Amino acid sequence: MNRLYFISLIVVVYAFSISEVRPNDTLAASGENDSIHKGRLTGVLITGGVLYTGTMIGLYNLWYKDYPQSSFHFINDNNQWLYMDKIGHATTSYWIGRIGYEALRWSGVSRKKAIWYGGSLGFVFTTTVEIFDGFSAEWGASPGDIIANTAGAALFIGQQLIWDEQRFLLKFSYTPSEFAQYRPDLLGSNHLQRILKDYNGQTYWLSVNIYSFLPRESKFPKWLNVAFGYGASGMLGARSNPDEHDGHPLPYYDRYSQYYFTLDIDLTRIKTRSETVRLLLNIIGFIKIPFPALEFNKYDKVKFHWLYF
Repeated sequence: MNRLYFISLIVVVYAFSISEVRPNDTLAASGENDSIHKGRLTGVLITGGVLYTGTMIGLYNLWYKDYPQSSFHFINDNNQWLYMDKIGHATTSYWIGRIGYEALRWSGVSRKKAIWYGGSLGFVFTTTVEIFDGFSAEWGASPGDIIANTAGAALFIGQQLIWDEQRFLLKFSYTPSEFAQYRPDLLGSNHLQRILKDYNGQTYWLSVNIYSFLPRESKFPKWLNVAFGYGASGMLGARSNPDEHDGHPLPYYDRYSQYYFTLDIDLTRIKTRSETVRLLLNIIGFIKIPFPALEFNKYDKVKFHWLYF
């Protein structure tokens, strides 16, 4: 449920921030002088504020309101889901920060202010959820989650300060797993819920742009990346797998990590004259593009996928 809100936020804010941008309007990609566009900045700030407030109010009422509250406290959940949830936090923080930066640059905010203020937006959003968790008796604020939130924001901010571009992207992909059917309450009872909740089907990627490390006169495709993925399998519970659920025995599965190597496409680097196409490419830029892939795990050692998503 938390990620449903954040993914919706990513799409809505990004669509708002770039929907009216013309080909020569993207400040981050041009050499224009910084000049505040008051109308745009007002719209970005109002929209961001409304989305933040509405998201947090909705999240509180749907997720926390009916559970007992407590004094603020921390929990150690680093041994849950084989770290998949932590990588998810970092990815969410990274992309919301990227959206915040693009929106502020579009509004004419100076580069460094946009990097720090916009790039920190993901950390603010995700850490607010940790505060909610910290006051909930059934959960607690997770230091591991906060570190992951910080790492995601730092990945964006650091690259933008050093290179003024994103050479390393965090991306997401999902393939339905066989495990959700056994724990629909925990892993999702329909396809949308499973995309958000079934860590067995999720893969997170570090996608690296090759061209950005080559001489500028290189003819290498600017949009072609290599990608390193991480996933996990066999998980019917957060820390361990139960023997039964609702009185029904569950099959035994070993929990293990999966590592991937493949190619990827950086959709944000594809040139197009169509504003609609450019908008679509930026909105779905966090999705890993399917390619043949190598998988490494402790059972198969090396496994080849003709097409992996």
